[in-house]
Amino acid sequence: MNRNFMSVIITFTFVVLTIAGCSTSTSENKEKIVFATDASYAPMEFMDKDKLTGFDIDFLAEVMKEAGIPYEIKNVGWDTMLESVKQGTEYKGSISSVSITDERKETYDFSIPYFESTNMIMVKEGSNITTALDLQDKKVGVQGATTADTLMSDIMGQTNTDLKRFDSNTLALLELEHNGVDAVVADVAIVREYIKNNPKNKLVGILDTDNFGSEYYGLLYPKGSELKKQIDPAIKKVIENGKYTEIYKKWFGEEPDTSKLLTVQ
Repeated sequence: MNRNFMSVIITFTFVVLTIAGCSTSTSENKEKIVFATDASYAPMEFMDKDKLTGFDIDFLAEVMKEAGIPYEIKNVGWDTMLESVKQGTEYKGSISSVSITDERKETYDFSIPYFESTNMIMVKEGSNITTALDLQDKKVGVQGATTADTLMSDIMGQTNTDLKRFDSNTLALLELEHNGVDAVVADVAIVREYIKNNPKNKLVGILDTDNFGSEYYGLLYPKGSELKKQIDPAIKKVIENGKYTEIYKKWFGEEPDTSKLLTVQ
């Protein structure tokens, strides 16, 4: 065998091996992304014994599969989640029913919207409260640093001592059960789920679309994160290919209206 022919074989073998080495799956080469969540928002995200579950958890799994990015998700408190994602060290993002607001956009980047929501008032049966404006002279429970907090601060006044801010919606809802507040304001999915799961408590949900408009949830990232451009196309694909509808029907028992999700920014 002459040297030139041998050289061609060696070169060809090297190229083949190089190509084979490059064929490793994209997800295997990508850094694992750690997301944070506050698992106190059933049915969006909550703990089932020692397992994270809920709409957001299933949705994120489908999105990250579509994006081909390995990830894990950890349960932390709401305030811890917001602060740690802002820093962008341990947690590179979060999914936790976080409403996209202009104020939050000053501190964070958001994905495209993936869920339409609104806030809802929850009271006990027999209450004379029918709208958000009826809450002005009442004791009202909200989770601090949420859009419910912002809305009720505008209606009742930022320093109103009758506006009770809690670390979680669960604590606010318990306060209503024990007559510590007259009403709780929280996301509609959370209120409806709580009423469904606690029929003996005789609770009522009140929608007030005049004072509580539509809100849109997004994945939360630190400012300048590269994840947005990587994950946004996957969110769009999951909404369009029917996977979103499957997950929505699993958790809410009805078809979602996705018409606004891909048009609202």
